[in-house]
Amino acid sequence: MVAPRLILVLGDQLSEDLSALREADKDRDVVVMAEVTDETGYVPHHPKKIALILSAMRHFAEQLRGDGWTVEYSKLDAEDNSGSITGELLRRADAHGASEVICTRPGEWRLIEALDDMPLDLTTLADDRFIASLDEFNDWAEGRKELRMEYFYREMRRKTGLMMEDGEPAGGKWNYDHDNRKPAQSDMLRSAPMSFTPDEITEEVLHLVERRFDNNFGTLRPFNFAVTRGQALRALDHFVKYLLEGFGDYQDAMLTGEPFLNHSLLSPYINLGLLGPLEVCQRVAEAWQDGDAPINAAEGYIRQIIGWREYMRGIYFREGPDYTSRNILRHDRKLPWMYWGGDTKMACMKAAIGQTRDEGYAHHIQRLMVTGNFALLAGIAPEEVHEWYLSVYVDAYEWVEAPNVIGMSQWADGGIIASKPYVSSGNYINKMSDYCKGCHYSVTQKTGEGSCPFNTLYWQFLDRHRQRFEGNHRMGMVFRTWDKMDAEKRRDVLDTAEAFLKRMDEGEVV
Repeated sequence: MVAPRLILVLGDQLSEDLSALREADKDRDVVVMAEVTDETGYVPHHPKKIALILSAMRHFAEQLRGDGWTVEYSKLDAEDNSGSITGELLRRADAHGASEVICTRPGEWRLIEALDDMPLDLTTLADDRFIASLDEFNDWAEGRKELRMEYFYREMRRKTGLMMEDGEPAGGKWNYDHDNRKPAQSDMLRSAPMSFTPDEITEEVLHLVERRFDNNFGTLRPFNFAVTRGQALRALDHFVKYLLEGFGDYQDAMLTGEPFLNHSLLSPYINLGLLGPLEVCQRVAEAWQDGDAPINAAEGYIRQIIGWREYMRGIYFREGPDYTSRNILRHDRKLPWMYWGGDTKMACMKAAIGQTRDEGYAHHIQRLMVTGNFALLAGIAPEEVHEWYLSVYVDAYEWVEAPNVIGMSQWADGGIIASKPYVSSGNYINKMSDYCKGCHYSVTQKTGEGSCPFNTLYWQFLDRHRQRFEGNHRMGMVFRTWDKMDAEKRRDVLDTAEAFLKRMDEGEVV
């Protein structure tokens, strides 16, 4: 009798067409799935994130069993659970007399290295659920002075044919981002992303998470996420029908008390494997072709997936395991307690972090231009910022989160991703949100007690990093504006910024 092979399916690989499953023999092999403390605890994950992954895993295991697979599933609270993916593989190998493991490449260097060190014969297959293979990305990147997403995105448009007409972009432009910067107004009739009532399996998981992760940052209930492919497809249908039309116009907008606006909340399902990136983009493109969505909405959404998402993965694997420790600006301030729920007088930070606590979600502008912008301006250590984002968002996996934070948000990679730092004063937040209206600080006040911290920290950041950035062609005008200020005003700006940071470092509510 031929010995079985172990087929590893990880918690973010919940796809029927996973390369490891395609390689497997249903009559011979054993699928191994495991909930382990190594994965739930390497950062303090949001309770909603843990519950989403575990519930989706349990549902997927039941689906595989129903399809005729032999599945060995380890629950987190099982007494014989070894606590690690490799430990569970060794335990199952011993039980089944197996010596071979087939896996699809994990999305984190940490786990790749752990599996490579395991004393079993390992075959690692490419994760071909992405549109661009890693080799394809590296071929595109080779020899380029700058790895700008826009040009990679155009290649992905050509490859997929999405919104292309006779080899040219639909409408004559590749990018409609200029049309996607409208502030939003409160709308009682605006639909929300589809929510789902927990079933018996999910309720069991929720009780487990309540018992074991009650001290983690984040609110567990209500829990409304999709946990099966069927539910995720319904969520996709709902987005395309009710929310896509306004996605483009309002994708950068922020409103107090409205965490979702026209965002799809599909990224957790795509990153888990419940939805395929191409099938989501094809649905969006079809809606545009049918006249149900404007071109700026469809193009903007597709760019997020086949552009940014694919590009970030390529950067993560191209740059290697040390990428998360990059710190070109040598920022070393500790992450302030406000990021973990401590009080703050800044209305924008309170809104973005409070929403993160309650939903496990914030959209890209809240992440980039509020919490990320503040961290960069304040000089917070990028590795601490990275670990926070990895912890608190339900869609955060290192392959996509780390380059977004280390490269795009914190400019810690020295410009591999972003040609200039994503920093702004309070004016940008005021333009794109209603946060400033009820804030303790005045967004129009430039210095002194009560001035918006983003205003003074912005200029202080530029002043302390002048040598690095004044030669950047996209930042020359900003430095000329700074130089035109009289010396006394510049000193007031820097003194106000220093006083704010000192109060923050000493634990005051700022």
